[in-house]
Amino acid sequence: MRPGPRNLITDVEGLRVGNAQDTALRSGVTVLTADRPFTAAVHVMGGAPSARDIECLAPDKLVDGVDAVFLSGGSAFGLDAGSGVMAGLRTLGRGFAVGPVRVPIAPGAIVFDLLNGGDKDWTSSPYPALGRLAFDAAATDFALGTCGAGYGATTGTLKGGLGSASCVLPSGITVGALVVVNALGQATVGETPHYWAAPWEEGEEFGGLGPAPMVRHDAPLPRKRLGEATTIAIVATDAALTKPQAQRMAVAAHDGMARALVPAHTPLDGDLVFSVATGARVMEDPLADTFQIGHAAATCLARAIARAVYLAQAMPGDLQPSWQSRFGTRVKKR
Repeated sequence: MRPGPRNLITDVEGLRVGNAQDTALRSGVTVLTADRPFTAAVHVMGGAPSARDIECLAPDKLVDGVDAVFLSGGSAFGLDAGSGVMAGLRTLGRGFAVGPVRVPIAPGAIVFDLLNGGDKDWTSSPYPALGRLAFDAAATDFALGTCGAGYGATTGTLKGGLGSASCVLPSGITVGALVVVNALGQATVGETPHYWAAPWEEGEEFGGLGPAPMVRHDAPLPRKRLGEATTIAIVATDAALTKPQAQRMAVAAHDGMARALVPAHTPLDGDLVFSVATGARVMEDPLADTFQIGHAAATCLARAIARAVYLAQAMPGDLQPSWQSRFGTRVKKR
């Protein structure tokens, strides 16, 4: 496997991603969309999730095409971002056809960032407008780190953020991941700058430091409270997957979350993975291809999580240090 040309989820041809954030709010929205509907599924492993319209993604449900998926800050308030995304889709005439009416299908999920120091004293929710701005900004190239839905994200010890990564399989199938890292756990090992995801790093995409030296792993204690933590992600491929196959891709991708965050999938996290398949590439060997797609989704997600933390930027008023501000001057520049 090798990274795609951008090392972003948009290496899956046809996908676009847009970010919007409010610096005073210290929160934002990220939207993934495409020019035509795509197959989508979801799998939840965290104990405190919050999401919108994910029931329609179940393999036995009627809807077989999704127009966009959004990731948002704001806890349950951030679910309002879906209204802005739907408004953008509606102006383009997109949506599930019911007679003469079209209803855009735009499921999404949120992270809790209400206690990150931003101004949350709004009189009306800012998230519909942020959702529309993110949808309108969707492009093949987009920023990572402190931006979009990852703008106000934190982890157990360091700032979180927005991450992405991609790979191309020997079959030519492309797989990518997009993630908002707001975890209770840590992306780095103990007090070291080394990432749990180091064994899967491509080149020096998150510093090239390699695995950490041996450290003792004591039983962790939560550094956040119930409902304050969540890592939400989208994994995508250009393969032609059915909804059940897409759901298995989402299940497999959770392995990448566990490789990159310790601990993961706790009762206090709302860990959730969407999966997206554009259907542009027919699988020549469905057994081998789906096997490799699941592995690639997990690997890309682990890398994307580490990139989110590595690329997070120090900002005035931060309640946590960024990886760069804590370790950047102490490790060899690559």
